[in-house]
Amino acid sequence: MSKVQPRTLSGFMELLPPQQAQFERMAAILRETYSLYGFTPLDTPLIESSEVLLAKGGGETEKQIYRFMKGDTDLSLRFDLTVPLAKYVAQNYGQLTFPFRRFQIGKVYRGERAQRGRFREFYQADIDVIGDGKLDISNEAEIPAIIYQAFSKMGLRRFQIRVNNRKILNGFYAMLGLTDKSGDIMRTVDKLDKIGGEKVAALLTGEDIGLTQDQADEILKFIAIKGCNGEVLAALEGYRGRHALFDTGLDELRTVTKYLAAFGVPESHFAVDLTIARGLDYYTGTVYETTMLDHPEIGSICSGGRYDNLAEYYTDKQLPGVGISIGLTRLFFVLEDQGYLNQDLNTAPADVLILPMTEDLSPAISLATTMRDAGIRTQIHGEQKKFKQKISYADKLAIPYVVFLGEDEIRAGVAAVKDLRTGEQVKLPSVEAVAHIQSGLEALTQGTPIRDKGE
Repeated sequence: MSKVQPRTLSGFMELLPPQQAQFERMAAILRETYSLYGFTPLDTPLIESSEVLLAKGGGETEKQIYRFMKGDTDLSLRFDLTVPLAKYVAQNYGQLTFPFRRFQIGKVYRGERAQRGRFREFYQADIDVIGDGKLDISNEAEIPAIIYQAFSKMGLRRFQIRVNNRKILNGFYAMLGLTDKSGDIMRTVDKLDKIGGEKVAALLTGEDIGLTQDQADEILKFIAIKGCNGEVLAALEGYRGRHALFDTGLDELRTVTKYLAAFGVPESHFAVDLTIARGLDYYTGTVYETTMLDHPEIGSICSGGRYDNLAEYYTDKQLPGVGISIGLTRLFFVLEDQGYLNQDLNTAPADVLILPMTEDLSPAISLATTMRDAGIRTQIHGEQKKFKQKISYADKLAIPYVVFLGEDEIRAGVAAVKDLRTGEQVKLPSVEAVAHIQSGLEALTQGTPIRDKGE
């Protein structure tokens, strides 16, 4: 029989066990942090009716979606977690309590060209707050504050959440008489970090958008306003009174920056940045992008914003929301590629490997049960292999402790516990052995999955 060459499709990521453990720890920190702020977990189907997923229709989404027929049914793989959320909220409106706060960590699929750091199958980690008719602006400050806490708990230090408000931008473009072109302008300005000011100006004055050079210069001058948050807000005050939408956006931005500080986010980690627009049209208020300060070339590692009608394609009910999304697979790839992952993190699948030295495994099984009841991850190595091979097995998996259990230990009612990191070995009764191992594990499991090189 001919063999099939094992291979992984381009754009799909598989990890070896130690890296998978690091990835899972990052995801666990996100779950823990999201739960700390009162968000409920949600899981939506990977496969939906194409009619539901493509309710908005058209654009790049339809080109990238994985779509197929199963019998007479037109189906698609979800391409993000936001559209399924919109469907879920509209479908379950009567059973949900608002504001509805949910988080979801799950795989999404996009049939785009696979390239370094960009995947066709990847995990997103989203949080959203959905209101019924109204949603208080405090949520627009709390969402990035949660991201600050999550990244900090992971061990990332040198990052910054950049904040803007689409009402400021729309109001400013209205001042220039460019309301009908504001969407095209914002999508173009959103490319500033990638292509630079000259190319943005060329696109703005090009045939597709058709601005005058003076209009393009005024826009570039406006978004170039820099300084600390107080200085940028003070500069924006110079435009107040010229358009009501601009004034509303400025008031909201002031409130968000004030609340961010109250939520405990230091100013070193958030900045008012007028270049942030987000390319998607459904954002209506505060928008965010998060970058690693030492690697701006990577682009945003977390982004989102406020939207005023989440489920307009599924219901007539007004369901405003605010949310943010982390491309978790891409973030993990970037951190590993740049050497940020903590190689000293305990990624072993077990804390203890018990090596029975007798034919009867009952004492070893009993000891393993005692240790598991105490929360110690425990394996029994019952294979008929040489002692050296068993120790090698523990070494390869980086299991920190082995326990020898022979006839002498069983008669004496003790276990021989060896710390493979230090070589220290002690004989202790079961209860004391458990306490000894737990004490060592407390020190071993300290640390974060990310070791920030910027510190």
